[in-house]
Amino acid sequence: MPDMTRNKAHADRSVETSNGDTRKTLPHQRAIDRGLLRPGDALVIVDMQNDFVSGSLAVPGGGEVTPVLNRYIDIFTRQHLPVIATRDWHPPHHRSFRESGGDWPAHCVASSAGAAFVPALALPPDAIVISKGTQTDREAYSGFAGTDLDRQLRARGVSRLFVGGLATDYCVLNTVLDARRCGYDVFLLADGIRAVNIRAGDGSRAEAKMQRAGTIAVRIDAVAPEVKSGAMASGQHR
Repeated sequence: MPDMTRNKAHADRSVETSNGDTRKTLPHQRAIDRGLLRPGDALVIVDMQNDFVSGSLAVPGGGEVTPVLNRYIDIFTRQHLPVIATRDWHPPHHRSFRESGGDWPAHCVASSAGAAFVPALALPPDAIVISKGTQTDREAYSGFAGTDLDRQLRARGVSRLFVGGLATDYCVLNTVLDARRCGYDVFLLADGIRAVNIRAGDGSRAEAKMQRAGTIAVRIDAVAPEVKSGAMASGQHR
């Protein structure tokens, strides 16, 4: 589990249970140093796996973010900054599966084709892969839950995370909230996310919740001004 000693606030973990004030002081807007990444930054790609793009639990429009995320990956790798990819890596009878009394169809079973990263995702050879949800009886929406992600980030001197992937209202949301609890500055890649939206507006509510937790939403032209995001991301991201 993540080291919560730097920030123990924000105990609730879902869009549905947002009672209480989760607001924090926003990182100073100048912290992004518009168009200039810096040492201590890392890119976190959340759960860009076949089952979430075209398989048993496909997120609407999930595949549309792959080219956008590839551009972010290219920007980070050219600046020799860490790239992290989280993945669901479930045992065959994971508690989240409907057959086990959970909410979801079976998905991302470890070593299955559905659990593989989408072929079009251009992860660098040295990407750090974080497997979550590996225990049958434990759910894990966050990339920090039951993993060594926090330790890996601290070992590399990371202080700011740029987070995108699937899905806005579940694994992206919980990864971002845990990152804030652990004391990281977090930038949400607004052009690199899509929501499940089981209930209409879940994605928007998740984004609002992340912003209340101190996250800043950015698009690719803020990270690399020479790159125009409009041509890559058609339509709305929610």
